[in-house]
Amino acid sequence: MSFNTIHPDLFGRTKRLALVALAAISCAICGNSALAQSDETDAPVAAEAPEGSVGGFGDINLFPKRVIIDGRRQIATVGLYNKTTNSGDYEIEIVDMGMNDQGRLLVFGNGLTDAEQARVKTASPFLRYSPRRVRLRGSESQIIRLMARASADVPPGEYRSHFKVTAIPDDEGGGFSIDDAIGGETSDGIGVTIQPRFGISIPVIVRIGDTTLDVGIRNPVLLTARDGTQAIGLTVTRSGTRSAFGDIEITARGANRPVAFARGVGVYPELAERKLVIPIDPETEPGTIVSGRTLTITYTDDDVEPGARLAELTFVIP
Repeated sequence: MSFNTIHPDLFGRTKRLALVALAAISCAICGNSALAQSDETDAPVAAEAPEGSVGGFGDINLFPKRVIIDGRRQIATVGLYNKTTNSGDYEIEIVDMGMNDQGRLLVFGNGLTDAEQARVKTASPFLRYSPRRVRLRGSESQIIRLMARASADVPPGEYRSHFKVTAIPDDEGGGFSIDDAIGGETSDGIGVTIQPRFGISIPVIVRIGDTTLDVGIRNPVLLTARDGTQAIGLTVTRSGTRSAFGDIEITARGANRPVAFARGVGVYPELAERKLVIPIDPETEPGTIVSGRTLTITYTDDDVEPGARLAELTFVIP
């Protein structure tokens, strides 16, 4: 078993019910997290999603992947794209979320303490948007307008909330029963129908005035799982008034290509540090990741100064 992963064959019939029940919960995806997944997709495939969009397990894509608003009174847009050939209804809302030191985003009131929530400077009080519910035909897009209206008494700094879109299930026969889920009979008296609600969210960041950022990398370590797969563990540190966002690349001296990489790594202002585990590329040449080899970890900006180096650390594998 590798790096805290759980293999599907560990789940029995009872736990399968629990997994199916999760489908009733909306998903919030911000770089690659989801609460529900279907084993089979019968819907026909629509046209390719717009470039630069982000999608999850549902039928909606959002673009761009992040929204940055500079200034107290500015307008931005978010595009919704129905990537299936079927019509769908979608609910739009602004939600507040906080990031923990593992990089997971949690909705306020769902796993965050009052102290953790207090560290997040939310943009929701001065964000306005329209419309709040849309219906899209298959392969259809719609633009949603976002406006920041921060009053003069809002201090300079970075503020963030999340633009979330949730698919609204069809009231007529869109669900499935527990009997359907387990492929057999259930106990008498059970009558539950589950209708999945898939959701996706992207950050909306409002920056007011000048902001500062200082980033570092520390505590690199080579991790080896029981099955022989390897990864680099590290901690990204952050200080200042704005978030860090960019790509992490790990290179080995003498190697022709990076041995590991992670795209779109964010560290939000509520965090002083974020812990990461980055798997070694399985196509890395054998013998590259060995004792005595020098590795270089580089964190490159993809936000304020794209391509600029945010932090770099060189270490020798023990």
